[in-house]
Amino acid sequence: MNEIIIKHRIEKQNEGKYYTIPFEVPERVESLTVRYQYDKRSQGLTGQSKKANIVDLGLINSDGHFVGWSGSSRESVTVAQANGTQGYFAQKIKSGTWQIIVGAYKVAGDYTDVVYTITFKEKQKRLYYGDLHIHTLASDGEFSAYEIGLRAKKIGLDFVATADHNNFSENFSLPKIDGVTFIPAVEWTHYKGHMNLFGVKAPFENSFVANTKKEMQSLLQQAKELGATVSVNHPKCPVCPYLWGDDEAFDMLEIWNGPMRNANADALQYWTQLLKKGRKIPIVGGSDYHRRFFPVRMGNPVTAVLSEEGDCDSLMKNIRQGHSFITSSVHGVKLMIRCGEAMIGDTLSNTSDHVSLEIEAENLRHGDLVLVTAKGERTIQPGSISVNTDEKFAYVKAAVKAFGREYFSAVTNPIYFE
Repeated sequence: MNEIIIKHRIEKQNEGKYYTIPFEVPERVESLTVRYQYDKRSQGLTGQSKKANIVDLGLINSDGHFVGWSGSSRESVTVAQANGTQGYFAQKIKSGTWQIIVGAYKVAGDYTDVVYTITFKEKQKRLYYGDLHIHTLASDGEFSAYEIGLRAKKIGLDFVATADHNNFSENFSLPKIDGVTFIPAVEWTHYKGHMNLFGVKAPFENSFVANTKKEMQSLLQQAKELGATVSVNHPKCPVCPYLWGDDEAFDMLEIWNGPMRNANADALQYWTQLLKKGRKIPIVGGSDYHRRFFPVRMGNPVTAVLSEEGDCDSLMKNIRQGHSFITSSVHGVKLMIRCGEAMIGDTLSNTSDHVSLEIEAENLRHGDLVLVTAKGERTIQPGSISVNTDEKFAYVKAAVKAFGREYFSAVTNPIYFE
């Protein structure tokens, strides 16, 4: 059911009153739009407009909460979590009985007929592009979180994570910008390495201070208990590498930080070695953006997340599951691996000795498409690829060679085999 049509007659006796009309919203709706039509003018005997019909519009959701009111100023309104009509609360669309608020302001004759058309947009997985490593004025960045959101929207990002150094006060006043989701984060900045703690406003109960490996492990465990997802940033950076010597303390790995360089290529190799040891660890990318007029650019790279919804919880759930790939920008190379209903981040269990993977690639203008497994690498073309399940995992990268080294312009999370 994608559309409901309600034909309603407003009697003269109801002029000047408010009342409601119920309608049912199905499951798995991303947004709903209500359009309504009626004769706005009653014609006189001479054919000239004589009296006006005026019908106002508002909505109540399935929880009985007021959603919004537009009076008679709009013929169509949309409710969604993002990009909805101003004057209507942005929200997830819950199934159940919603209500149209009818404002029978003016009824010119004995009655006026109104036709309400309600359309539903079904939830479907799509790619959401975001930058998971940005700094604001709350630490050493140039822009406020609001300014970051506006710049992100301008370049086509769907989400950003503002991760200031050891500071999470900004997370309690993140702005609302239509079409841009803010993921609260903090960059735990230590002399032995930096880690982003995603998804909660306050990942520390008290201080961020930890000096020993045991204190570090305790601090991160507390953050996880509070709901945070821990990601090591730029682990092979020559200035601030990851030096804790604990490959189990974190949940994710930022293998692409800012402009492509040796540190990112080394981080990819580090991650691949962890995969070969049996770790199932998602990768992410972020610009580490601080200020303009700098080699670092917001949205380079981006993490592209396959999700049905673009709110913080849905995005973080899919990022943790590895349903994502990293690419240079919103216009960069698009990569995907599928095997039946399974995709990147998923584990194929009880399979035969071989599986057939479907490799998708778009915007691959130069370089090679490379399949990486526990047993090595091979150059491939988009399409069906047969893989032995004893190869443990498979991910794809768009490889580019320069200055005697291999770099990458995009890389996926793996599909795993058990």
